[in-house]
Amino acid sequence: MKATLEKLRSSALGEIDSSGDIAELESLRVRYLGKKGGLTAMLRQMGSLSASERPAAGALANSVRADIESALAARLKGIEASALSEKLLREKIDVTVPGKRAEAGHRHPMSIVLDETRDIFIGMGFAVAEGPEVELSLYDFDKLNIPPNHTVREWSDTFYITEDESVHLRCQTSPVQVRYMEAHRPPIRIISPGRVFRRDEVDASHSPMFHQIEGLVVDRGITLGDLKGTLNALVGHLYGEGAKTRFRPHHFPFTEPSCEVDVRCVVCGGTGCRVCKGEGWLELLGAGMVHPKVLAGVGIDPDEYSGFAFGIGVERMTMLRYRIDDMRLLYENDLRFLEQFE
Repeated sequence: MKATLEKLRSSALGEIDSSGDIAELESLRVRYLGKKGGLTAMLRQMGSLSASERPAAGALANSVRADIESALAARLKGIEASALSEKLLREKIDVTVPGKRAEAGHRHPMSIVLDETRDIFIGMGFAVAEGPEVELSLYDFDKLNIPPNHTVREWSDTFYITEDESVHLRCQTSPVQVRYMEAHRPPIRIISPGRVFRRDEVDASHSPMFHQIEGLVVDRGITLGDLKGTLNALVGHLYGEGAKTRFRPHHFPFTEPSCEVDVRCVVCGGTGCRVCKGEGWLELLGAGMVHPKVLAGVGIDPDEYSGFAFGIGVERMTMLRYRIDDMRLLYENDLRFLEQFE
């Protein structure tokens, strides 16, 4: 028994000392000290010894167990220390190496133009008003003097949500003006930026979702001259003091008289080019004097007050500002395009 225990101790200590990783070390522990291990099997044979041999054999077995456990603990500590050293070497940081600079993002070109336009109007004393994107036809059509047979009210033009055509995605931000006039008395001077939705096919100049900034001024004695002065100031800020505008008669149900406003082509300077289709002018926005029926519909006396309104497409302003010839570029999130506007 003594010789067998000594041989087991020698074999265990040798294998433990040469073990290379934690998994191998655990396998050795199970082989020698586990329930079916070598030392456990020898302890079961103690019953075959005489009473005088058992004390010495038991003491030797305990000594073997203690030596194996001590060797296991020492080797585990050594393996862990070695693994830590290798990890530190592998993950060593050279503090003298220059760090990687975090790249800062920048605003989208439409956000640049929208923020600048908002600042221009705020500088002229306008407030910013917002409203729901899911709108009642009462506010988007009826209160804007848009008749029931108008083409914009067709299912082919508007994203209706209810079968009775009473709720839809707004076609313009004009209902914000109506809601504001219902809640406030003149003098009124607001802009209403936001997303609008129309059933347009996607192409170089159309999208089913786009952005508008609409403006409204209501007060005593407001004239078409005030409208022209405001829009000329806007164009001058956006496209330079030399920018020229042209006002053409038009028709909108919610303004009378109404006009389309063009800006002299920023590419060719008015001589004619591919962008302006040889005309020298680019359509910018629609505007006009607020229709008396719209004022009366919100409880404002059209005999005492007058006003003007206008609506500008943010995409169109951006395309003119940066000479972009395809609206889809603004939505495709191509960094090669967007990084030009840092």
